[in-house]
Amino acid sequence: MFRIGEILDLAVRIEQNGEKTYHQARERFGEEELRELLSWMAAEEARHAAWFSELKRRVESGRGNPFLEEMTRQVLDDLVAGRSFSLEEVDFEAIEDPARLIEVFLGFEEDTVLFYEILSSFVEEEETRRHLEAIIAEEKRHIEKLEEVRGELAQTAEERP
Repeated sequence: MFRIGEILDLAVRIEQNGEKTYHQARERFGEEELRELLSWMAAEEARHAAWFSELKRRVESGRGNPFLEEMTRQVLDDLVAGRSFSLEEVDFEAIEDPARLIEVFLGFEEDTVLFYEILSSFVEEEETRRHLEAIIAEEKRHIEKLEEVRGELAQTAEERP
């Protein structure tokens, strides 16, 4: 079985992985609007990682457990099976099209939202639930921003001769 600390460690790693990847992608593409978006998203991921780290510190200090004490391995295995919580396997050098990059990031953000929504069902403490729901809402805004940029890229591509 997994303990809450292990689950929170996974959440921190997901956010740190996203931050690192958004920074790397920013250096790969020259479009200023896309670079600004990737910088903003990296900062958001860093803020989320800090929140999960603080939550872990609180849990481990005995101030209360916001989740059920344990989840079965099967629940967590089912949760992460087939999900792309790591972007390490993506070859960003092979991605030359910003629209393809946006598609990769959309998949990552959608998987992250799903993970956090399932985690929220294990939250017992109301204040922690509200914070986690706020992070979920922010992740959904990330998806909206990415979809907006995808639309702009598609429109720009249609306008090219």
